[in-house]
Amino acid sequence: MTVSNLPLPPGDFGLPLIGDTLSFFRDSNYGEKQHKKYGPIFKTRLLGSPTLFVKGADANQFVLTNENNYFVVSWPPSTQALLGNLSLALQTGGEHQNRRKLLAQAFMPRALSSYIDTVQSITHAYGEKWTKATTLTWYPELRDYTFDVACKLLVGLDQGAQTELGHLFETWCKGLFSIPLALPWTRFGQAKQARKQLLVLLEEIIRQRQQSQALGNDALSLLIQAKDEEGNSLGIDELKDQVLLLLFAGHETLTSAVASFCLLVAQHPQVLSALRAEQTAFDPASPITLDTLKQMPYLEQVLQEVLRLIPPVGGGFRKVLKTCEFNGYRIPKGWTVLYEINQTHLNPDDYRVPHQFQPERFAKDAETIQPNKYSYVPFGGGIRECLGKEFARLEMKLFAVHLLRGYRWELLPDQDLSMVVVPTPHPRDNLRVQFGRL
Repeated sequence: MTVSNLPLPPGDFGLPLIGDTLSFFRDSNYGEKQHKKYGPIFKTRLLGSPTLFVKGADANQFVLTNENNYFVVSWPPSTQALLGNLSLALQTGGEHQNRRKLLAQAFMPRALSSYIDTVQSITHAYGEKWTKATTLTWYPELRDYTFDVACKLLVGLDQGAQTELGHLFETWCKGLFSIPLALPWTRFGQAKQARKQLLVLLEEIIRQRQQSQALGNDALSLLIQAKDEEGNSLGIDELKDQVLLLLFAGHETLTSAVASFCLLVAQHPQVLSALRAEQTAFDPASPITLDTLKQMPYLEQVLQEVLRLIPPVGGGFRKVLKTCEFNGYRIPKGWTVLYEINQTHLNPDDYRVPHQFQPERFAKDAETIQPNKYSYVPFGGGIRECLGKEFARLEMKLFAVHLLRGYRWELLPDQDLSMVVVPTPHPRDNLRVQFGRL
């Protein structure tokens, strides 16, 4: 049977034009409910485009290993407009690979080692601030924390969250995954306006840096000095788009990850005790290095399980370049495919009691995880795997170590801990805690 004769996957296109867009944005269990109804692959319509939702290791492998063959990266219209055409997230083919090599310099082990002291000093300052507050709504604070780290390490800016750049950035983030109506009162309209102002501020920072005698060792300095294979430097417009993407990637998803760590560990006191016990093996006066962090296997398991249960990125969009077949179904050219990270991570064939928080499943001797690497993809996979993966893991570990060694936190009663999933997962009531020194 030829591909053109194969049936389309099951599903329902929903309302004319908008399809299931509103349910998708509003219902955090949308994918799960539809999969129960239709199986591991279903069709619907999102943001005007016929869209297939696929979950599971085989589906991830099919999508991620056929980049530029059957599929090409795609983003919702709002995201494309706000990231900018010159952003690595939107680049494809040779241009994407070329730029990825340049940007990767900011995340090499040598660069990561040089970031440790900065992350630690910012973490310490925030820890002291939170201690004074005693009770706090933690999620907005964690957003400020990760933005300060990203601003300092990526563009050399101190206390970025308190600057005009920080305030504009928040408005911009809110529109990234929204309905693309550019009206003054819509999230998208406000985010578009914020992007214009952000680019002006970023241009100022870049031009000052280009003229300064001493380039720093942050990502911006590396990008200004970087040359592609033809010996060309990045132009100012591309530098702005790439810096904006790095700030987003180094902030939005990381906030979600550290907030999920704080939430899940607070809900599982036995995990917290085991984490603290592991830390007693280290002299608190000794400096933390990349090697020290490698000697904390239980912390590694906990962070892996946090990213499995509440992955900061729920999935990835791809546009279908040519009609192909998967699992006996036709995937038509021009459609959109969403490979689902969150639903894959809850697959009972790969994970026993998948909805439970069990860090031990990632222990070296555990038999609970399947060998297929596409069953665990918190950072995506293939040629577009998250470039800042090691940076994210480093910041999460340093943050966790600092908290475990010096502080205690408890969830306050009577709060809604269900997850808002757009743009990244976080508790609905923004994680209210009592905080203090150990």
